[in-house]
Amino acid sequence: MSRLDAEQVRACLEGSLPAQLATSSATGVPDICELAQLHFVDANHIALPYCYTTTLRENLLGNPRAAASVVHPDTAARYRLAIEYLRTESDGPVYTAMQARLNGMAQGVPLLGADICRVLTVEALPGPQLPLPPAPCNRLAAVRLLSQKLAAADELSQAFDLVLNSLAELMGMDHALVLCVDESGRWLYTVASRGYAQSGVGSEVEIGRGMIGSVAQLRMPIRISGLANDYNLPALQRIPPLLGTDIPIPALHHPHSRLAVPIEAGSWLAGVLYVESAESRRFDFEDEDALVAIAQQLGLAMRWLTRPTEIAEPLPEPPRSAPVAIGPTVTIRYFAATQSVFLDDDYLIKGVAGAVLWLLLNDHQREGRSESSNRALRLDPRLRLPDFDDNLETRLLLLQRRLAERCDWLGLEKLGRGRFRLRLERPVRLVDGEVTSDA
Repeated sequence: MSRLDAEQVRACLEGSLPAQLATSSATGVPDICELAQLHFVDANHIALPYCYTTTLRENLLGNPRAAASVVHPDTAARYRLAIEYLRTESDGPVYTAMQARLNGMAQGVPLLGADICRVLTVEALPGPQLPLPPAPCNRLAAVRLLSQKLAAADELSQAFDLVLNSLAELMGMDHALVLCVDESGRWLYTVASRGYAQSGVGSEVEIGRGMIGSVAQLRMPIRISGLANDYNLPALQRIPPLLGTDIPIPALHHPHSRLAVPIEAGSWLAGVLYVESAESRRFDFEDEDALVAIAQQLGLAMRWLTRPTEIAEPLPEPPRSAPVAIGPTVTIRYFAATQSVFLDDDYLIKGVAGAVLWLLLNDHQREGRSESSNRALRLDPRLRLPDFDDNLETRLLLLQRRLAERCDWLGLEKLGRGRFRLRLERPVRLVDGEVTSDA
């Protein structure tokens, strides 16, 4: 039989079942304690969470040799690990990964350090075992096929939908969200979802709060599984000065498994990819590895698809008869302080997307112009977009999807890469503060 190592018993280190740690003091006094989880580092190393000064901690410092007993959550196979304490890390990738997971399991518990231990031996203990259940899918094959499809995407909306649909069809992850970082770098907003009764497009999560916000802040995956999961995922919207501008973030009523990973391209944080399930222990470390790879592919696609286009300004539209607007007049209100847009008394959208819609409506009213381009918006001083990473493409996609959900008489239609048309089929009354006008 080949020698066992930490990687071969990685499933036992997931926290589904607690581990037993046996240590002794420098004078030989034994102690046994229970840890919620051990952290896998590599085939020859694990890490213990250092949150408080305990007998375990004191014993490791006085006598670095210890033993850990772990149980496989699916087969009930038991293993004993002989370990040796090496050092404590208070920063770096191992510490950050442990902090992210601890944030998910017990908010408010401080992680003072990651106690790095060398794995000396791994021994299989005698006892009955259950057969290992089959894997839900071939993750590597799914990642390969999804990456091939994503490489062919030529629009941002296509990339988002392709990823969410492929997660469901290839990996059985039916409930998923894509959230993007806004221009302030303080909030995430939902741009695409799958598996929910309400899409939640436009809902917001503050970076640093909740599971999704913590993933964006730490830029590390967080995976929580099991019925003991008490992690709270509230609908963390921005608190606006106007009532009625919150959009609930879509979520299962009782998710027992959750996994969120950052969407990145190099040093650029694009957003967060989140999946959840009502099934306990639905996502394992192989699912996490696969989702990280997919999110990185999505980040590269977003970087490519949101690059500024160099197309020329659109030519003036030829004179033509404007479509006759029919139906009752709709009052569209705009509040510049939050860039919020309301259709009559119903909240629609805010932020850059709201400012863009208001600009297009006013240009349509004054000049009869309905076509525009991303480049024209970037150069328009009324929007005051930042010079870099303005997220304009994702904001336009958000606006397009929000309009498609809320009304059938107002929309944003794509005319090709970097060009679009405002579709307005009802008479509207524009209200901006104390200034009103009809169109």
